[in-house]
Amino acid sequence: MQAIYLDNAATTRVETPVAQGAYRVMTEEYGNPSSLHRLGLRAERLIEAATQSVLRVLGTGSGRVVFTGSGTEADNIALFGAALQRSGRGRHIITTAIEHPAVLGPMKELERQGYTLTLLRPGPGGTVSVEALAEALRPDTILVSVMAVGNETGAMQDIPAMVRLTREKSPHALFHCDAIQAFGKLPFHVGQWGVDLLSLSGHKIGAPKGIGALYLADRVHIAPVVFGGGQQQGLRPGTESVPLIHALGLAADLAMEHREAAYEQVSRLQAQLLEGLGKMPGVVVHLPSAASPYILHFSLPGYRAEVVLHFLENRNIYVSSGSACSRGALSPVLTAMGLPRREIEGALRVSFSRHNTPDDVQALLNALQDAQTQLIKAR
Repeated sequence: MQAIYLDNAATTRVETPVAQGAYRVMTEEYGNPSSLHRLGLRAERLIEAATQSVLRVLGTGSGRVVFTGSGTEADNIALFGAALQRSGRGRHIITTAIEHPAVLGPMKELERQGYTLTLLRPGPGGTVSVEALAEALRPDTILVSVMAVGNETGAMQDIPAMVRLTREKSPHALFHCDAIQAFGKLPFHVGQWGVDLLSLSGHKIGAPKGIGALYLADRVHIAPVVFGGGQQQGLRPGTESVPLIHALGLAADLAMEHREAAYEQVSRLQAQLLEGLGKMPGVVVHLPSAASPYILHFSLPGYRAEVVLHFLENRNIYVSSGSACSRGALSPVLTAMGLPRREIEGALRVSFSRHNTPDDVQALLNALQDAQTQLIKAR
C-alpha cells in the first residue's frame, strides 16, 4: 500500500528534479567554488543562481543569502551574531514562548550569558498580540525574533506590524524571523515585511536535508560566530556544499512555480479535513484566527497521541503529534497556549504538501473514526 504522508511540516520528500540536479552537480560540477579555474567558476555561478532563486521566492532583488547546513544553523548564526553585534547598545532580547527550539535554545543560551530575555506568551489561538510586543520593547532592546508560521499550530504572526513597532520603540534592535514554515508556501515580500534577518530550510520544500539559508537585508551586519576561510561573507566559512545549494535553488524554483496552485489545493484539503473532524465526537480543533492552510492541529482528548500515531501508521498513514524536534515530550507550545493537559496529550498535527489528495484526507478521517471505536481511552 502506498504511504499517505501527512507530516510535511516535519520534512518533505525530495522532488525528483531536485535530486537529479544535485546528483549531476556531485558528479559533473564538482569544483570548489573558491578555486580560480573553470570548474571553480562554474561552481560559483551555481551558488549565485541559487541565491537568485531564493531571493525570488522572498519577493526581492536585494539582500544577501548565506547558505547553512539547516534552518537551525541559520537561526543560530542570526541570533548569536545579532546579539554580539548590538551588545554595545543594550542587552535586552525578545522572543515568543511558541518558537521552534532552534530559536528558543539560542535565546535561552544568550540569557545564560547575561542578556535579559523576555518571552511573549500567546493567546489561546496561538497568536502573539502586537500589544504584547509593544509592552515588552525597551530602549535597550537589541534583538527581536518572531516566527512567521507556527510549526505546530500553523498560527501566522503579524510580522509587518511587529517590525514597524520595533522600529518605533527600539530603533537599535534587529528583527529576526524564522520563516521556515512560510518559505515557498505563503506569498510574502521580505522587503515589505522589513525584517533584518530571515531563516529558511530546504527540506520543508522538497530539497534534501542538510541545507538551509539565512537572508540578511543589505543594511544589516552581524558578527561572525564561526571562523575559518572567510567564505560566505565570513558568516559561514568552509567550503560550500554546491550540490545541496543547487538543490535548494531548484526546490525554490519549483515552489515558486507551483505556489498559487498548491495554496489553493491545500486550502481545499484543510477545509475537507475540518468538515470531517467536525462530524467526529469529542474532537477539538485548534484553528488560529490567522493560520497557514498547510498545517492543521487538533486533539482527541482521552486518547494518547502516540497510540493514535501508531494506529495510523499501521494503516500506512503518517501524521505527527507536534514538532519533530520535541521527541514525544509534552509540547511547550501547546502548554504556553494554556490548553488542557488532556488536549495536549491527545494532540495531532496534519501537514500537507501539493502532492496530497482528497483521497488521502478521506483515508485519514476513516482511520481516525476507527481509532475512536477500537482504541481504549487513557485514564
